Amino acid sequence: MAVARKLVGAFRGPSVARRLVGGLLAAAIVVGLVFFEALEPIELDALDRLFRVRGAQAPTAPIIVVTVDEDTFDELDLAWPFPRALHGTLVEMIASGNPLAIGVDLVFPEPSVRGAEDDRELGESVARAQRVVLGAAITVVSEGFYVKTDANFPIPAIRHGAAAVAPVNLPPDPDAVIRRMALRHRVGEDTFDGFDFAIYKLAAANGLPVAEAPRRNIAIINHRGGRQTYPWVPYHRVVKGDVDPKVFEGKIVLIGATTAILHDLFPTPFERGGTMPGVEIHAHAIDTLVRGDRIGAAPWWVAAVLAVALAPLGSWLVLRLRAFRAFGAMIAVWLGLAGITLVAFSTSQLWIQSVAPTLALVLGYGATSIEHFIREQREKRRLSQFFSPDVLREIVRHPEHVQLGSARRLVTVFFSDLRGFTTLSERMEPEVLGEMLREYLSEMTEIVFQHKGTVDKYIGDCVMAMWNAPFDDPDHAVNAVRTALDFQERTLQVSAKWEEKLGGKIRNGCGINTGEAVVGTMGSRQRLEYTAIGDTVNLAARLESITKDYNSSIVISESTYDYVKGQFMTRELGAVTVKGKTRPVKIFAVLPTDIRRHPRAALDSAAHITLAGLDRTWEVRTRDISETGVALVGVPDDLEKGTVIEIRLEGGGLPKPLVVSGMIMWKRGDSAGVSFTELDEVAPVVSTYVSTREHLK
Repeated sequence: MAVARKLVGAFRGPSVARRLVGGLLAAAIVVGLVFFEALEPIELDALDRLFRVRGAQAPTAPIIVVTVDEDTFDELDLAWPFPRALHGTLVEMIASGNPLAIGVDLVFPEPSVRGAEDDRELGESVARAQRVVLGAAITVVSEGFYVKTDANFPIPAIRHGAAAVAPVNLPPDPDAVIRRMALRHRVGEDTFDGFDFAIYKLAAANGLPVAEAPRRNIAIINHRGGRQTYPWVPYHRVVKGDVDPKVFEGKIVLIGATTAILHDLFPTPFERGGTMPGVEIHAHAIDTLVRGDRIGAAPWWVAAVLAVALAPLGSWLVLRLRAFRAFGAMIAVWLGLAGITLVAFSTSQLWIQSVAPTLALVLGYGATSIEHFIREQREKRRLSQFFSPDVLREIVRHPEHVQLGSARRLVTVFFSDLRGFTTLSERMEPEVLGEMLREYLSEMTEIVFQHKGTVDKYIGDCVMAMWNAPFDDPDHAVNAVRTALDFQERTLQVSAKWEEKLGGKIRNGCGINTGEAVVGTMGSRQRLEYTAIGDTVNLAARLESITKDYNSSIVISESTYDYVKGQFMTRELGAVTVKGKTRPVKIFAVLPTDIRRHPRAALDSAAHITLAGLDRTWEVRTRDISETGVALVGVPDDLEKGTVIEIRLEGGGLPKPLVVSGMIMWKRGDSAGVSFTELDEVAPVVSTYVSTREHLK
């Protein structure tokens, strides 16, 4: 057990902790800052930068803002507040255009100074419009032990005919920037829909397609841009009749102040100077609800976890590399973090708080000494005699996981075996057998490596490989199935070359299973291997052994199917009880279209390829065709393996033109094989054509 003692001693937990003590200390500090929200102001500023780097976006909801602006004061020559009867005229002019909803971001908590008739006229206009949401303003007065909360609803004469009355309050962040909306407000024992939520519900009730409402009460607004992202129409132009009411048809119309005189301006991510009108912030909030693309904030512990990961990484970079290279690597890691953060924000509306991980990375890097670096290099050189470069690289990257007991992780395990090889080998010379087997295994190994797999071992003519170990591969199951499909094609080529010497053909069967297995360095004192053991491995081997029973070249388990469904042509084989398992296992066949089970004939004709949803068309030519697929030449590099396309075939002797959908199943240079996904109409036509031609051999 000398090797074992050396291995365990080299990577004993406390030793690793001592080497990374700077990173671990940095991680603890940053996690504490995150927990106590000390970094929140910087994180909020970083969120605003994400908005600005992403850039302004075109609005999606049909929103128009009617503005009480400086020009309106000049044109109407009226002091504020305007007559409420004039507001009523405005509402009626807008309502005559049949809008989806009218939101009034003005409050009327007190009777008009012009008398009850002024209030009555506005109330009647609101009632006739039927689609008006009136604003209310929640105020909180706190004097020592005394706290008073008031909703400040419009007076009854105005609100009695409104579709809804809702608070217009927008909750500011600690830096006073408006980034969030409240769907509901609580005043005493009562709960009221917020202004934005009430308009969203009214527009939906009147026929506007909307996304599902958020479940949480506070949501981050997906700001589309700065001022005038949405169309502005001056108040005075509407009441004077200068604007055709049809402009408002099918729109959500918001009425509010945009002038600094009325003090309804706030800072937002795009307007940090505090120049964004509150009414337009409501427009952004409503648009966010309609589209359903609110900004989702990752939980605080995500930043903490990233900090815990990146702080030791900063230390490890110094241990693994020289100072200058470590600095460059740290910058690259930070750029990767920034890129991921920006992509997540821009494409998935996910805000990952990145200040804490960045701080942790920098502190971890700065807190590590050259002595640790030298010690790590010395241990690496000592252990290189036991492991291959790839495995050693993984050990150095994750020393805390390295021990003879190994670790449990998710893997996709692949077994492949030659069909009929044992019978053929009995009548072959050993030298010929060895040469053929070396060529075959070399070809298959190359395919595994091309698809990011690890060849675990060879067992005679059987190949065992695995994915997602030792390196993470998010497409591990897909890459394993692609490997199996390429195995079928390459085996045909090897078989064609050796048929004369073998006296028969060889075929390949593959079994694939995905699940947890114990993965790590295992073996004897004389030899260590990086391998996997467990029930997942056993089931993959069993699946390979039953491929011949189902006359299927590739059999995958249900767990693998869950990862690859929709990306390959598959056929359910049912449930089977395999040796060593007491419960039935659901299995599927992956259909390798290159194995020609249907007669094929040469076909030299024009073909046009289009992609669903795109206007682009490529002109190619056909090489041969069968009832289930066609081979093409001249296929552009844009079209990759797995792409679903539509093909128009005509000429070349076909009885009639064909338009059929298919999937590219293999690609070599500008040649590609396409499997048809719709056979009902194409099969009879191709069958007629093939029957009149000499079949391809």
